Amino acid sequence: MTSCICLGPKRAGKTHLLKALQDPDSIDETSYSMPTIGTGIYRIHFPTKSPNGDKPRPPPPPTDGAAQVNIPHGGKNLPKSIQILEIGGSMAPLWRQYFEDVKKLIYVVDTSNLCQISAAGVLFYSILTEPRLQKVKILLVLAKMDYSYRQMRNEALLMLQMSKLQKQIRQQVTIVEASAVTKVGLDPIYDWLQRP
Repeated sequence: MTSCICLGPKRAGKTHLLKALQDPDSIDETSYSMPTIGTGIYRIHFPTKSPNGDKPRPPPPPTDGAAQVNIPHGGKNLPKSIQILEIGGSMAPLWRQYFEDVKKLIYVVDTSNLCQISAAGVLFYSILTEPRLQKVKILLVLAKMDYSYRQMRNEALLMLQMSKLQKQIRQQVTIVEASAVTKVGLDPIYDWLQRP
């Protein structure tokens, strides 16, 4: 089984995001993805340069509150790539079948679709309460930020009840705003994926 999975409601932007992480130049304003029926596997190679420009990517920051990991400068002991299993939103009733041996979970929410956010929240709560996922590191990606207005982030977090949730859950949830088209947020996602 793949130790990292990517979930989210239908049309949240999972495929677009994973394709952009795989090859930032493959996604632009004209790109279109069909909804994933079933699953898809993506091998993400960590770039040494930022997708936003030519500056070198800094080594990932230390893990939040956890034991400090001794990583030599330049990240020589960090993995060079990761395999991510995307599970289509239409398969939400079957997601539980893929929870064995998962170490990291990416959950994608479309912030440009207010109607979808509350449904995304219900699915997210079911993931957070799953006994097999209590020790999993979770990345909540607020996707399609290029289509949202600035206040949408706060509205999305309010609708997902994140401040209340983070006091009640055991998992460490990292929140990143991202756009597959503008490449905003890809660096923090690479860093999160690369961390032990």
